[in-house]
Amino acid sequence: MTYIPDSSRYSDPSLYKRCGRSGLKLPRLSLGLWHNFGDNVLFENARTLILHAFDRGITHFDIANNYGPPPGSAEINFGRILREDLAAHRDELIISTKAGYLMWGGPYGEWGSRKYVLASLDQSLRRLGLDYVDIFYSHRFDPETPLEETMGALAYSVRSGKALYAGLSNYNPEQTTKAAEILRGLGTPCLIHQPRYHMYERTPERGLLDVLAKEGIGCIPFCPLAQGLLTDRYLNGIPADSRAGHDPRFLKPEHITDAKLVQLRALNEMAKARGQSLAQFALAWVLRQPAVTTALIGASKTKQIDDNLGALKNTAFSDAEIAQIDGILAS
Repeated sequence: MTYIPDSSRYSDPSLYKRCGRSGLKLPRLSLGLWHNFGDNVLFENARTLILHAFDRGITHFDIANNYGPPPGSAEINFGRILREDLAAHRDELIISTKAGYLMWGGPYGEWGSRKYVLASLDQSLRRLGLDYVDIFYSHRFDPETPLEETMGALAYSVRSGKALYAGLSNYNPEQTTKAAEILRGLGTPCLIHQPRYHMYERTPERGLLDVLAKEGIGCIPFCPLAQGLLTDRYLNGIPADSRAGHDPRFLKPEHITDAKLVQLRALNEMAKARGQSLAQFALAWVLRQPAVTTALIGASKTKQIDDNLGALKNTAFSDAEIAQIDGILAS
């Protein structure tokens, strides 16, 4: 059956926000393909999630060369969905990928050398079946490669037409400042930065968000729900079908302590008072930051996408609420 997207998907213009000082608008929530889009899941479920997100106005899909498992499979599967369902809508989509983590053996299979970065981009384009991606990221800072070389490779990817914008991920404030200066000098301003940021991971508040605001770079936090911890799934312990219950590679059972459960339940009561689920509450907390353009969500069910989008109904917090949240997290 030919896929026909929902005709009302763009009915709410408030769903989109300009990314930094660029001309590009991104949806306030973007769908990440870190989990649930590799060869370890049913392809039809992955397809359903992608198309449902697009039907709801989510136009930005975030991938990396190593997403799977196995590495590369998320790009292959997303490329198939693009080819079979979304080919007619390519110009409505923002598709990003990254290079930085291990992809193949030998000295050129990871980090930030020009050799690796550009070879990785070519491989990603082949897997996706695309001529270009919209955003191409340096996935992590390489301490052994001159930053000028890595940023030069990003700038070349844009000049060559293989990417439209350049981005950074997991760079600290000082590295971000220097990288932005280099990219600006090369005529390819940094569009966006992707840090880990959620209520339990506050590192971006120690300088990075200020740098992004000053430089006019958008911010797209990943793991805003702390790998699912900041949802109602773990309020009463670890469900057998949860990620921590069956796949503790990321959210580990030992992270869900009795003390943390007390905090989560207190946060959940705050969320209820605002008419939000805990996930909506946590997403709204991230999105309240002026520097944050969009937050990167994951999903294994369409209802999770719908619930997450409900966060956009109220992203304002009073000073008293912020103080109460900080008090809960410090307890």
